[in-house]
Amino acid sequence: MDLNELNELDLNAIGEWPIPIKVVVILIASLAVAGAVYYFDTEEQLVRLERAATTERDLRASFESKQRKAANLDEYRQQVEEMTESFGAMLRQLPNRTEVASLLVDVSRTGLAAGLEFELFQPGNEQIKDFYAELPIQIRVTGTYPDFGRFVSGLAALSRIVTVHDIRITEGGGTRARGGDRLTLEASVKTYRYLDEDAS
Repeated sequence: MDLNELNELDLNAIGEWPIPIKVVVILIASLAVAGAVYYFDTEEQLVRLERAATTERDLRASFESKQRKAANLDEYRQQVEEMTESFGAMLRQLPNRTEVASLLVDVSRTGLAAGLEFELFQPGNEQIKDFYAELPIQIRVTGTYPDFGRFVSGLAALSRIVTVHDIRITEGGGTRARGGDRLTLEASVKTYRYLDEDAS
């Protein structure tokens, strides 16, 4: 078969075409139909399938995360209860407005009980924070290293929260009624109080 015979093929008489040409035409038509089916139907389905697979992965990950949380829900609730109790206990260590005066007396007594001589005990202005107020007290006391240790230990043993900041120790100061080298300690002692909802 040559090219001239291909030009003489009659489209109205396809049944009379030679078999090799029929096979080629059927093959081309089949490929065209397959391509059209893929383009108009299958490609969109594959895109939707990929989207669905991605959504499934995301949902599965979310489900597994929520399942882990649900499996530990009782433990989480117990932890929240413990934290609430702990927070309440810490809040109870913060005095309310009426207890601050007695706390200042406790700080002063703790220093005197440790054998310190107060040269300065000056409460500052209260500083309001998120849910508590901070009351700084500038102190200057004289004593020995062991006296300072007893004082700080005594502050830590108070039932209320008291912290010591900006400590500076220098030589000398005070009377020499007691033996040993006398030192001067200057610091900022801070006490805290809980802010009531109706007061600040």
